Amino acid sequence: MRKLIVLILAAVSLTAFSQTIDLERKAIDITAEGKLLHRLEMAAWYGSDIFMDNFKEKDRIGGYFSYIDKNTSKCLFFSKDESPKVLGVVSFGDISLVETATIDFKERDFKDSEKDLYLIRTKALTEIREDSLFKTYSNSNLNLIPLLDNAGGKVYVLTGPKNAGVILFGNDYLLTFDKQDNLIDKQQIHRNLIPIRFDDEEKVDTSVHFHAPETGDFITPTDVCTLMLYAKFAKWKYHVVVSRDYASVWDCENEMLRIMTKEDFQKVEHEYFGEEGR
Repeated sequence: MRKLIVLILAAVSLTAFSQTIDLERKAIDITAEGKLLHRLEMAAWYGSDIFMDNFKEKDRIGGYFSYIDKNTSKCLFFSKDESPKVLGVVSFGDISLVETATIDFKERDFKDSEKDLYLIRTKALTEIREDSLFKTYSNSNLNLIPLLDNAGGKVYVLTGPKNAGVILFGNDYLLTFDKQDNLIDKQQIHRNLIPIRFDDEEKVDTSVHFHAPETGDFITPTDVCTLMLYAKFAKWKYHVVVSRDYASVWDCENEMLRIMTKEDFQKVEHEYFGEEGR
């Protein structure tokens, strides 16, 4: 595996344009977005389990989404009515401590920001069902993560595994909305699905996947989110994303990102893959 990376890195020359990129700033931005996605996905994971265990009228549930409200992670469930209502909200004092969760079963209307999240999630789901751009694979689920920002809103779509022993990168998408919740762009982030299998009996410290030019130069926020969700099960220390000109190294244990040019990575790759095969 390490020799293959060296050959791929050595095959292409570094462009002069790449020298102008602030790699430290890029790493900070990608990490922040990835950690936000992870926080929202964890709220959805735990929140859905908690709500389903406690809500009796399950046939009324139309769906759910998570969001951050004044630094509190929340998972909101809504009804399947033509004009849906909020059925309840699970809130977390600390997402890493499930026992901090509280449940509010008060049925009510959406708040303005909640309605925006509901609308862009609903529109994204319609696109997924109607546009062949979006692919589905067996033994996996498409997970929608809506969020709001200063420009409007975004819905990330990730592919999550149904089975243990595999981490899925790719088959992910980003839908972008304006402030009026109108869809203005949709894109496929990775061009394919990248499964990496792991085995408890075979210890692997560092894993790797490769980005085609269409995917971009760097690890993506969806990659970071996926690693934060699943890398602990594979017991990886590092995951490396290799593109034409760069290597993005995610430290799974410390949740930190380092981005380097291919030339710099070749000088330090032994830190991640060891000396064997050099």
